[in-house]
Amino acid sequence: MSDRIAEMFARTRAEGRPAVIPFLPAGWPEPDDTVRLVEAAIEGGADAVEIGLPFSDPLGDGPVNQQAYQEAIRGGCNTETALSAVAELRARGVRAPLLVMGYFNPVLAYGVTRFVQAAARAGVDGLIIVDLPPQEAAELEIPAREAGLHMVYLLAPTSTDDRIRLVAEHASGFIYCVSVVGITGERRELSAELPEFIARVRARTDLPLAVGFGISAREHVQAVGALADAAIVGSAFVRTIAEATAQQRPEAVRAFVEEITGHEPAVRS
Repeated sequence: MSDRIAEMFARTRAEGRPAVIPFLPAGWPEPDDTVRLVEAAIEGGADAVEIGLPFSDPLGDGPVNQQAYQEAIRGGCNTETALSAVAELRARGVRAPLLVMGYFNPVLAYGVTRFVQAAARAGVDGLIIVDLPPQEAAELEIPAREAGLHMVYLLAPTSTDDRIRLVAEHASGFIYCVSVVGITGERRELSAELPEFIARVRARTDLPLAVGFGISAREHVQAVGALADAAIVGSAFVRTIAEATAQQRPEAVRAFVEEITGHEPAVRS
C-alpha cells in the first residue's frame, strides 16, 4: 500500500514549500457537504485534508470549531458519516491524504478495532486523536499501525524534552506542533516562541512537522514554511464556510485555499 502522506511531503519538499492542510468538520454545514467541500479545497491547492469527527465536548477547540461540531451533530453527523465521506472521496478518485481528527470518546464508543478497520477500509491515511497521549494510546496505536494508518500526536511549546522524545518514538506520518498554548482559533501573528519550539522538536525527530492553531493568512503559511513542513488551517477555513451561502460554499473554499496557498486559480469552464 502506498504511503500518501510520505508521498505528499516528498512532493512539497521538492517544490520548496510547506504542505497546506485545512480542517473540516464532517457532516457540516449540511450532512452531505463534506465530499464537495473537500474536493473544492483540493482544487484550490490543499495538499491534504483533516476531517473532524464531531464530538459534543471538544475541549481543544475554540468557539468557531465548537459551533460547527454542534451543528454537525444536530444535523445527524456521526462516525459513520465521516468514514462514508472518505470512502466516497476515494471512489471519486481523490488521492490526497485524508486524516480523521477528533477525540477518543467517539472512537471508544464505536469500538476501537471496528473503527480502525472501517477507517482503513474507507481510505483514511492517519488518525489525530487530540486527547489521547502516546503513553495511553496502545489500544488504538497498535491496531492502527497494523492496518497501515499513521498515528499523529500533538506537541505544544510547553512540552518537555522527555515528552518530545516520547511523541517522536510513537508518532508516524508527521508530528502536529501546536503553535500556541490554548485552544484553536485565528490569530493575527504567529507566536514568537515558535522557531525555538520547532527547533527543539526538530532536534529529536526526522518526521515532518506540521504547525497548527492560529494559521489564517498567506503570510502565516509562508512563515511556517521557513520552519516546518506543513501548515494546518482550521478556524479560518471553517469560518469561511460558515459565512458562505450553501450555493457559494465550494467556490468560497476554493478561493480561500487559493489565497492562503498562493495557488494559481484553476481554469474552470
